[in-house]
Amino acid sequence: MVGGGIFTILGISVSMIGVFTPLAIILGGLIASLAAYSYIKLGVYYKDEGASYSFYKRTFPGSSFAASLIGWWVMFGYISTLALYAYTFASYAISSMPFADSEWARKFVAGAVILTFMLINIWSVKGMGKIEDLMVYTKLVILVIISFVLMSNGQTTIPVLLQNNNDTSVLSILIVASITFVAYEGFQLVINAVNEMEEPEKNIPRAIYSALFLAMLIYVVISIGAILAIPFEAIIQNQEYALAAGAGEILGRWGSDVVILGALLATSSAISGTVFGASRQMAAIAKDGYFPKVLARRVNNIPVFAIMSMSLLAFLLVLVGSLQVILEFGSVTFLLVSLLMAFANFKIRHLTKSSTSTTVLSFFGLLSGAVLILFYEFNSQPQQLIFILVIYALLTAGSWFYSGSRVQAGV
Repeated sequence: MVGGGIFTILGISVSMIGVFTPLAIILGGLIASLAAYSYIKLGVYYKDEGASYSFYKRTFPGSSFAASLIGWWVMFGYISTLALYAYTFASYAISSMPFADSEWARKFVAGAVILTFMLINIWSVKGMGKIEDLMVYTKLVILVIISFVLMSNGQTTIPVLLQNNNDTSVLSILIVASITFVAYEGFQLVINAVNEMEEPEKNIPRAIYSALFLAMLIYVVISIGAILAIPFEAIIQNQEYALAAGAGEILGRWGSDVVILGALLATSSAISGTVFGASRQMAAIAKDGYFPKVLARRVNNIPVFAIMSMSLLAFLLVLVGSLQVILEFGSVTFLLVSLLMAFANFKIRHLTKSSTSTTVLSFFGLLSGAVLILFYEFNSQPQQLIFILVIYALLTAGSWFYSGSRVQAGV
């Protein structure tokens, strides 16, 4: 989960709501907790490692379109996060270079890192687990160091910042909270390990809720340190690599290098994990007939064509979209997928032993988050809204076509 989220959302959040960024991050975590409720209930009930796609397919067994639609939305949600992490990797990788603000340089580096992890996942997965662990533990240590350094070099106080940001609206805070939802994406991957898990009834909720809490805590501490130590103007001006630029101004080159290393490790582990896990889910969906059959083919048990397709689509998204539109598309997508999970949980709440009121609250909370992002796009970035809606139209058309093809084939 801590796969570069704070490096991605900090600059955009501060540019929109300033000192209220930590509050928005907390609210984003609460929205993620609402989403987690239905995932946990469905995960414990079905005990199916297919997670979102399998839950919806099994809850609505008579609707091929429903299964196809959730499959397409889930996969393109992962593709958007892959693009997001690659873009963030590139922004920090070139942040100390003369062409740091070159959009095309970022896109080129993002494509290169996607290609690198595509080849790694095609070549071999042996040893990747240990490398992933090393990257995760190292980035967490670096994040702790970053937090301590920023806190100890604070240039102002929260009350002073509040005085200067007293015109921020509640609506703006809620919009940013919804946008930050993608920074918590990943908690549902716990369910993919249900077959290897002891006592899933206890360990699924424990793992997911504790992961959400720890991620929120890390994000909040770093964001507080950043707004206290780094001038807002610097964060906004360098929002794609705000932490590195701010640390460089405070501590010099070594501080900037530490932040860059943390960002590269965080995004690398997220890219690798996303390519590995999501490609296998794409292959499973293709095997069911909702994607081209070629994507289900494996070479030495590795879904080579799914890996290549995901990587290519992520790079195309990097080429045509900005950091903000990729972030917002990812958040909306996972909000909508989580909304469908809440709907599925509501339908069989008597089987999952779910609270009706909590499930309804989750549904409307997630719906509100998606609507808020689209409302913000409509009022401030109508071109981005059109871009997002066109993608959804294409996804819906693709899922409808493959669900129809599957029905005609008599599957």
